[in-house]
Amino acid sequence: MEIEKEAEEILNKFSKVLEEIPDQEETQYLVDNLNRMRIDENEESTPDKILRNAHIDKQRSVIAEKGKWTK
Repeated sequence: MEIEKEAEEILNKFSKVLEEIPDQEETQYLVDNLNRMRIDENEESTPDKILRNAHIDKQRSVIAEKGKWTK
């Protein structure tokens, strides 16, 4: 088959190229910031900030649209 022959040629060329790559020692990096985490800071939230863009009725209830996926 033609595809198998082409694949064989590609693999042979790749093998020859790999043989030309010189052997080198493994490089290791010493990094001191592994698993570094940030500190979570809790910001004060006020209802006025949250409800600023919400639709509110006269009793100060939030008006929200029912999910379209529910019946």
